[in-house]
Amino acid sequence: MYLISSCLCGVNCKYSGSNNLNEQCLKLFKEGKAILVCPEQLGGLSTPRRPAEIKGTAKGVIKNVDKVFTKDNIDVTKEFLKGAYETLYIAKLSNVNKAILKEGSPSCGVNYIYDGSFTSKKIEGKGITATILKENGIEIISELDLGGEKNGDF
Repeated sequence: MYLISSCLCGVNCKYSGSNNLNEQCLKLFKEGKAILVCPEQLGGLSTPRRPAEIKGTAKGVIKNVDKVFTKDNIDVTKEFLKGAYETLYIAKLSNVNKAILKEGSPSCGVNYIYDGSFTSKKIEGKGITATILKENGIEIISELDLGGEKNGDF
């Protein structure tokens, strides 16, 4: 069983109110091989919502050293952490051992995230949910590992 970022299956839960449909992810879901989650929604954030970026690292956020802010400087760290831990809870309940997550997201980024400056600069790093899942033994890959768009809007 896979855990998949909901936006990758066409659910309009992306910060902009749209999605990041990936046909391979949707196929897994339609075959009953996946559970969909949106950590930001699970954390209580609305859709659409202001873009958010990590100022620091996901590990720093988990250790309460770094924060997540929206573009208009509102601290949404609490919501991102809540959503990450709710996602982990769902994964454990469902005996999930692999997750396909949206690259670049401050929650789901697997290999990179944005640098916290809201200038579209990408840096190596993981999102908060991706970090927590990985630290709990769940293998994480991004949609790019399935041949997804490499330059999409995150």
